[in-house]
Amino acid sequence: MPLTEQKQTTSSGPLTMTEQKDKSIFSVAVLVAALGYFVDIYDLLLFSIVRVESLRSLNLTDAQLLTEGEAIIQWQMWGLLIGGILWGVMGDKKGRLSVLFGSILLYSIANIANGLVQTTDQYKVIRFIAGIGLAGELGAGITLVSELTPKEKRGLATSLVAGVGLTGAVAAFVLKLYFDWRTCYFVGGGLGIALLLLRVSVSESGMFHTVQKANVQKGNLFMLFNNKDRFKRYLLSILIGLPTWFVIGVLITFSNEFGKYMGITEKIDPGKSIMFAYAGISLGDILIGVLSQWLKSRKKALYIFYGITIFFMILFFTSQWNGSASRMYWICGGLGFGAGFWAIFVTMGAEQFGTNIRATAATTIPNMVRGMLAILILPLFQLLRGATDYYTGGWIAAVIIMAITIVAAILSKETFHKDLDFVE
Repeated sequence: MPLTEQKQTTSSGPLTMTEQKDKSIFSVAVLVAALGYFVDIYDLLLFSIVRVESLRSLNLTDAQLLTEGEAIIQWQMWGLLIGGILWGVMGDKKGRLSVLFGSILLYSIANIANGLVQTTDQYKVIRFIAGIGLAGELGAGITLVSELTPKEKRGLATSLVAGVGLTGAVAAFVLKLYFDWRTCYFVGGGLGIALLLLRVSVSESGMFHTVQKANVQKGNLFMLFNNKDRFKRYLLSILIGLPTWFVIGVLITFSNEFGKYMGITEKIDPGKSIMFAYAGISLGDILIGVLSQWLKSRKKALYIFYGITIFFMILFFTSQWNGSASRMYWICGGLGFGAGFWAIFVTMGAEQFGTNIRATAATTIPNMVRGMLAILILPLFQLLRGATDYYTGGWIAAVIIMAITIVAAILSKETFHKDLDFVE
């Protein structure tokens, strides 16, 4: 029978608990995880950034830019959802590093192939494969960094990973300005393969080595569902992250469409909207780690950033009638800053579960949120805009998503002081 919240009694492996407590947040593991997340975000957001240019080069009409664009994003998100399960289980069974090597190799090859597509069907399939690969990067990286960093510095370390990593979206936009969209995909694939060389210097988590010797189930996905308390923790961990992908996947990615409905006559470049948003997210992810450390609480910091997100959502829907492209970009930056709680949200997911299913939880949770864009968020938005209009459907969806998330956060447990040296 699996143990529940049982303290591990041994600390054998490459890193003992004492050694881990001496670790600085500026360790090799943090650096490599940050660079890995940088490449991950670059590739994850690249389609949204080059969506218009790439689909036009495939001879699609303006109407198809929206419908096919949404379809390709949904295929990518389905890949992330499936990949999150596969890599999460592997992370607990085979180790965190096996995921970091395998996932980056898969999505690097997929992104190189993406630069060769000739049809939207090819685009969908390859983005699906890339999504499977991209699913493993963040969860495994955050799990490894969380286990190698003392709890007093854990929030800062994971926020640093996210803060550096999220600038990958800015890099993708800058490259798009100077290179063809196909070249941007080739660059993403090349960066991933180059990163594999750096991964050789990273050590496996000592906690993982310890639990490998314990007589407990490891990487059992069904453990997240066969116990009422665990399932509640898992579900709430997913729901508290919904606003991030509503902001990115709807408001930011389709900011040009919202601009048209709000009477903005200037051309709005969705890629530039994403660049502004991710510059804000990167800053937010670093600051929320500092704020969480200062408040000694994950949840209090989360509530503050929810408030910032709501404030900029109100500005998005009320202050842009007959506005300008520049105002849209700055509001997108504010939305990104408010939604910059990704690192804390994923860290809370990792902190909720024992070492024997931590990678499974921490890898599937963010990818479940990403998958919710395909399963819940886009279908909800499409349903509401069909019953009303594009603008009205957007703000009603925003209200629903934020209401779900705030309730989930209230019901979630505080994890700031939690020791991670336990098993389920």
